[in-house]
Amino acid sequence: MQESRTILDETDSRLLAALQRNAHLTAQELGEALNLSPSQAGRRRQRLEAEGLIRGYAARLDPVRLGLTVQAFIQIQMRGHGADHAQAFARLIATRPEITSAWTLTGEADYLLRVYCAGLAALNDLIQHVLLPHPSVARVQSQIVLDQFKPDAPLPT
Repeated sequence: MQESRTILDETDSRLLAALQRNAHLTAQELGEALNLSPSQAGRRRQRLEAEGLIRGYAARLDPVRLGLTVQAFIQIQMRGHGADHAQAFARLIATRPEITSAWTLTGEADYLLRVYCAGLAALNDLIQHVLLPHPSVARVQSQIVLDQFKPDAPLPT
């Protein structure tokens, strides 16, 4: 189910872009950047949070400095497409911290997983001992990331 699109004015768009660049901006700093009073900027941010446009705030960590030297994308093809297979697979994905995001897809693969692992052995363990043995999984295909030349970018506003 797709939610309706929220119409943003130019100031809302600029506020969201500023917060995507730096979520630590105070109401004072936002107000200065948007040519608003701090209270107006704060109220706009609160409204965008309440409306669900801003889902939360998070720190971006350096995976290599955390020892997560292998990033990979894993495509999963399911044995069946019933609700029981999807729910069982979703429960598995929720338990694995190395799987940082997951998408359902059209086409040959049913799911795409983004994973960060401490090395090739850890990636192999995830594929061979966690994903492939799962009764809902028919096929696994992985691609190891050699370099991410464009970092995850803010959403266009």
